[in-house]
Amino acid sequence: MPTKQELGQQIIEKAWADAQFKQQLLADPKAAIKDAFNVDVPANINLQVLEETEDSYYLVLPQNPASVDDGSVKGPMWD
Repeated sequence: MPTKQELGQQIIEKAWADAQFKQQLLADPKAAIKDAFNVDVPANINLQVLEETEDSYYLVLPQNPASVDDGSVKGPMWD
């Protein structure tokens, strides 16, 4: 099973190559990921997909590993 980072890269590459997948990803990301990669995103995960443009840039601030309950960084996917 791929890590979140690996899956994220695969999703980006598919969205660049497949306009229909990109539209589904923007409209319903969990369904698009399930359909294309057979990966279920848990219901408790809030997933948003934003498309950067020439004049829009999004900076994502990852969760601080120190704020995870047991102090460890989570492994593959959403475990």
